[in-house]
Amino acid sequence: MDFALSSEQVAVFDMARDFGARHIAPHARQWERDGTIPRALWPQLAELGFGGLYVSEEAGGTGLSRLDATLVFEALSMACPSVAAFLSIHNMCAAMIDRFADAAMKSRILPDVVAMRTLLSYCLTEPGSGSDAAALKTTAARVDAGWVLNGTKAFISGGGYSDAYVTMVRTGDAGAGGISAVLVEAGAPGLSFGGLEDKMGWRSQPTRQVLFDDCAVPAENLLGDEGQGFRYAMAGLDGGRLNIAACSLGGAQAALDATLRYMAERRAFGQPIDRFQALQFRLADLETEMQAARVFLRQAAWKLDQGAPDATRFCAMAKRFVTDTGSRVANDCLQLHGGYGYLADYGIEKIVRDLRVHQILEGTNEIMRLVTARALLAERH
Repeated sequence: MDFALSSEQVAVFDMARDFGARHIAPHARQWERDGTIPRALWPQLAELGFGGLYVSEEAGGTGLSRLDATLVFEALSMACPSVAAFLSIHNMCAAMIDRFADAAMKSRILPDVVAMRTLLSYCLTEPGSGSDAAALKTTAARVDAGWVLNGTKAFISGGGYSDAYVTMVRTGDAGAGGISAVLVEAGAPGLSFGGLEDKMGWRSQPTRQVLFDDCAVPAENLLGDEGQGFRYAMAGLDGGRLNIAACSLGGAQAALDATLRYMAERRAFGQPIDRFQALQFRLADLETEMQAARVFLRQAAWKLDQGAPDATRFCAMAKRFVTDTGSRVANDCLQLHGGYGYLADYGIEKIVRDLRVHQILEGTNEIMRLVTARALLAERH
């Protein structure tokens, strides 16, 4: 059993971290104020191979493993979790197209997706169906020219910003078996967007409702087979959960690194505050929790890469554990900064705000417990 990263994996991590430090971190607060991420950033990331991280090489992607991808998202999140998380969503959608779409859709869509000339958003959640995703009500009715969509998707990262939307719709009966996936391209007749959501964190990501009002989608934009959309969506979420956990890990690591620098400089009672044993114990606990989270995340990613039968359970457990740990570590780092941690100039409060949503999306951490418990009990029965 070898826990060491290969030299290639170290190089991938370093490349992503260095890009983030140069091209993302210096601008992250301004992009948050602007409420958007400059579109010019994405082709730069695509040049590094980050537009199709686990799209197959045959389809023009990088073909990385899920473990490799977590290294990219951890490293980029050290610069800004909001930017890294948006890239994760794009890659989750790209992988769904590569894995499940027919050859015609892949050849038509994936080249621009991998180059990040086409940005993708993921549309599953609705105002009345979050954790109960199989209860979604957005419909797609078959017509001669393809499909007509009606309904609303909520909390969509990239709503009104992205170029295409991988959308789960009801084409059949109630329940998971009646759900299909379609690709809705920007500019489709009947596609519109709600107002910009005013969020606690991830403020550089434009988030809106996505509205379908007799929205016309051509027949060739059905992704894969009719009735298989829910299975595709859940398959995408295993990797998405790993990625969002990696984003928590990177954000929390940035907070811890900043805290160590701050404590070496901040003096109280005649000495740097990192000399106080009580605070040293807190730092030791934070470091221990971070290392445990990192090992757990990489084990879950390895299981997903190997196709292990318990991969879904491990992805759920890792998502719950790592995102809870990341938020707790970031919040403790804010506390160790004292009043300065509450000021935007120090960057810690942004990390706290950005990481909080990771415990909610890609399946709430309560649902992660449910996935884990069901799998555990199924083994006994």
